[in-house]
Amino acid sequence: MSTEPARSRSTARRRRRGRAFLGTLAAVALALGGLGLVGAVAGGAQGPRVTAVQVDPRAAVAASGSRLIVTTNQSLEKIRPSQVQVSPAAAFTVDTAGRSAGVRFTLPLHEDTRYTVRLQDVAGLGGGPVTTITETFRTPRLQLYVLRRAAGDDTIYRTNLANDTLTPVYRHPHIEDFRATSDHLVVSVVDAAQHAQLLVTDLDGGHARPLRLPGVGNVTNLQSADRGDLIGYEWTDAVLGTPTSRENALYTMSLRAPAGTPPTRVAVPGKDPRVSDWRFVPDTDAILVLPYTGRMLLTASTGKDATDLGAGVDIEGIARGSSVAVVQRADGLFAIDLTSGRQRPLPQARDAGGRLIPGSEGHVSPIPGIGAGTVRLFTVLGRGDVEEGTTAYRVTDAGTATPIFHVPGSDAVMQTCVSPSARYVAILVDPDVVKDTFDTYLTPMPKHLVTHIVELASGREVRAYRGFDASWCQLSAVPFQ
Repeated sequence: MSTEPARSRSTARRRRRGRAFLGTLAAVALALGGLGLVGAVAGGAQGPRVTAVQVDPRAAVAASGSRLIVTTNQSLEKIRPSQVQVSPAAAFTVDTAGRSAGVRFTLPLHEDTRYTVRLQDVAGLGGGPVTTITETFRTPRLQLYVLRRAAGDDTIYRTNLANDTLTPVYRHPHIEDFRATSDHLVVSVVDAAQHAQLLVTDLDGGHARPLRLPGVGNVTNLQSADRGDLIGYEWTDAVLGTPTSRENALYTMSLRAPAGTPPTRVAVPGKDPRVSDWRFVPDTDAILVLPYTGRMLLTASTGKDATDLGAGVDIEGIARGSSVAVVQRADGLFAIDLTSGRQRPLPQARDAGGRLIPGSEGHVSPIPGIGAGTVRLFTVLGRGDVEEGTTAYRVTDAGTATPIFHVPGSDAVMQTCVSPSARYVAILVDPDVVKDTFDTYLTPMPKHLVTHIVELASGREVRAYRGFDASWCQLSAVPFQ
């Protein structure tokens, strides 16, 4: 019996199955291709879609320059500032790069606030429909640290303004001063051998470690930059009078440097390198320095390429997010634009009762924001020009003065400093200046100081904490001058 017909039938069946498989495969491929095309059309119909969002609310309340970065599924056309809305209103810039759009907040944001950022008419680089991107985030409560000296240990406390509670975070037998950076506390102390030390801790006061100092001596005028964990201070050797001894020499260092890294001395040009006052310039690596020569200098952090800005008596301050310094000259208060060198007299405060307290640091505080003005202290004069108290005024760049805080003649206001977001001002008061006594520290302070937290917009007192050296301040409080 022949097997040929059986082989033919088997071969035919295999061919039919192969054709059926190829047909099915083609149908599946066609269907997938159709789905892909539909997906592409649908994606194009939807416009750019958000795939990732980056924002650091804690950094946003502490310093200028924080960013909200939105990444999408396609490259974007350039987004203009007019397409961006921030609510509540906040100053910002916007940039576009590839698939990402960044909104940079040029000033610190208000604490404990829900922000909404809306980007309208966002278009893909290849065309197609536009879309609106809306993102929200909430900022945390703003942290404030104050120092309280006592018969036992001195203590740095922290609060978030939610109530009157102060939480101790760091104790030491002798704290001269401290500063808070974005990630650390820097504490100037004196040890049992009466030697100065700089200690750095985390923001909870833990993991304390010493920083290397230039030698044996004293640390004064400790300051911190708004970003980057950079600090600076003036250094004076314990033994003076030798050709190599240093007095009020300016040093800077990064807290992120490896342990044991020496500080960097800022080379101040001129015949007398001693520093009378200085400030970090926000959002730059520059420093504004007032040497003993009385000529204000704008220099790099190393002291190179110094620009002479004229004579000065005091540096009152530089508002966060600003390049405008308020300085005291012999002929009055001036605002200096550090980017252009242009200078103008600060406007007189209209309708401010009393007399401006002159020539003492902390009595004029710049407010963050373009055209936001200053906080100024005025003595209130009674009959026969007898001082009857002190009033703090918020003074706009147009000269309009609004009173926000007052103390009677028995009290003394030692310092004012504005919070990073310009929502509050910390006002340091000695509540009974005649009867109060001073401690015996290198920088002696009255023993009964109170820091009042006042809302700038309304003049409403929010809190009052016993202690001084509010961490919002760019420099420490100084004794009465």
